[in-house]
Amino acid sequence: MSYNGADLIFPHLNIVIETMKDHITVFGVDIAFYGIIIGMGMLMALLIAERILARHGEDTGIIYDFFIAAVIFGVIGARLYYVIFEWDQYRGDILKILNIRQGGLAIYGGIIGGVLAGLVFSKIRKYPFLKLADCCMPGVIFAQAIGRWGNFFNCEAFGGYTDSLFAMRIRQSIVNPSMINRDLLEHIITDNGIPYIQVHPTFLYESCWNLLSFIFLYRYAVKHDIGTGDVTVRYFLLYGIGRFLIEGLRTDQLRLPGTSIAVSQLLSLLLAIAMLVIIILKHKRPAVK
Repeated sequence: MSYNGADLIFPHLNIVIETMKDHITVFGVDIAFYGIIIGMGMLMALLIAERILARHGEDTGIIYDFFIAAVIFGVIGARLYYVIFEWDQYRGDILKILNIRQGGLAIYGGIIGGVLAGLVFSKIRKYPFLKLADCCMPGVIFAQAIGRWGNFFNCEAFGGYTDSLFAMRIRQSIVNPSMINRDLLEHIITDNGIPYIQVHPTFLYESCWNLLSFIFLYRYAVKHDIGTGDVTVRYFLLYGIGRFLIEGLRTDQLRLPGTSIAVSQLLSLLLAIAMLVIIILKHKRPAVK
């Protein structure tokens, strides 16, 4: 079946996008869909945290004060994490580090930055850090579920070749060449003379996993006490499991220098194991004598 040169196709679902755009132009200024989507995710995270605090009878004003610090630390952390593991791109031009409009943000760096912001904010405001973390984490994973759709519009963060039900076919010319590995090149599909790569839509897999995790975490946060760290631990467990499984499919992994080890996959595995151990130890009951 021919798709007449469409930019993006889900061939087994009969979904065709003729022209894939990654931005809108307002008064001559290009605004990336990725930025809009990230902004929407942040706003939803704020509103969800506020709602959780309200359900527990807590002062919701604290979350608005924290939000500013979390965004600043989160963006800085996301950028630094990416730059550290892609240092060769910036070694010759340090000022490129400041140009985030060209991409290069890593979720784990954002999480680390947000946690640091929470620690500093809690210390200054004398507010329990675990209570702040527990009310925020359901919203964070919901924001991550939304944010992955920014990767969709950028035609990035996809996996290797597949011909499964959800296979996504992308016109090769609109994809960053650095994300196309040998396996994808060996499975190039040509339609009317136009080459396409066909990939796992890992953005979709992770978005769905994060959405399901949000439903669980939100219900848990509403029904249980916050401030114990239980919500936070379960966030890292669920996100770690999902990211570990999905990261292995991706073609654009950040790797430990000099190795083939994917940084985010390793970190996800270690986090998931550590959180599982914490849950087991915390709920372990003393033996009855």
